[in-house]
Amino acid sequence: MPASPLDPRLHVVTGKGGTGKTTVAGALAVALAGRRQRVLLVEVEGRQGLAQLFDTPPLPYAETRLTTTRGGEVVGLAVDAEAAMLDYLELFYSIKRAGSMLRKMGAIDFATTIAPGLRDVLLTGKVKEAVTRTGSNGRPAFDAVVLDAPPTGRIAQFLQATQEVAGLTKMGPIHRQSIGVMDLLRSERTAVHIVTLLEEMPVQETLDAAAELRTAGYRIGQVIVNRARPELVGAAVPDAGVLAEGLAAVGLGVELAAGLAAEMADYGARQQVQASAAAELATVGAPVRRLPELAPPVDLGSLFELGDALEIDDWLGRPA
Repeated sequence: MPASPLDPRLHVVTGKGGTGKTTVAGALAVALAGRRQRVLLVEVEGRQGLAQLFDTPPLPYAETRLTTTRGGEVVGLAVDAEAAMLDYLELFYSIKRAGSMLRKMGAIDFATTIAPGLRDVLLTGKVKEAVTRTGSNGRPAFDAVVLDAPPTGRIAQFLQATQEVAGLTKMGPIHRQSIGVMDLLRSERTAVHIVTLLEEMPVQETLDAAAELRTAGYRIGQVIVNRARPELVGAAVPDAGVLAEGLAAVGLGVELAAGLAAEMADYGARQQVQASAAAELATVGAPVRRLPELAPPVDLGSLFELGDALEIDDWLGRPA
């Protein structure tokens, strides 16, 4: 099913390091593809995280099919800043051969090093091109684009880089391209999803990032809690004597009671931490989704399981 005009076309996935944002980005792409959509999953940090996640060879700077599901497909792309700059030179100035010479001279690495913001402009520009590209039939090349974006500590700077360049260039093709990227990122076609854990530091970073992004004019989509533990025990400390009686009743050794009581008490304490963190997340003012804690390692089957757990039909507001 093609994306509705009301659905976001660009899903930006960010989160504190270690929260599993790449895994969640992959699960989101799989969930969208399960709606019979063609989805582009993009990474921009040069870690080849998508190749590891989908168990494929390192991705080139070319769109590569990662998986198919339920009539849709997920296509992967690892964006390289140098290759993106060559695209810009060819697209706006028709100097492909000169661009190749610049690469051999190391001029492109030099430019992106002395102007770090330029790298982010190139990366977001490539993402914008993928979102707005159309096929020969006039329809979008991709129904949705999922961006595995930089972590929350850098996400606002990453998204804002194009605005700074637009202010410097004032006119010309790069200025027009920058304005186009800004318009896309701040429009209803883009949603920024924040991945977190039910722990103090990730939750605080989520709150800070949400406030910063809103102030800058970006739309917060979903707050996605990864690796959420189910509530399995009560608040009261378990009684080892009662546990011993229960173990004996089912033919198990009563010597297990003390260890089991300690494990339950520890689980209960972590459960209380989760409840406190969940209460903090409720103040973000965005829908909160929970993903279960799965046994590592995360494989393709895990991505499908997590994609189903996202219940994407609910937050896109229409059935598949």
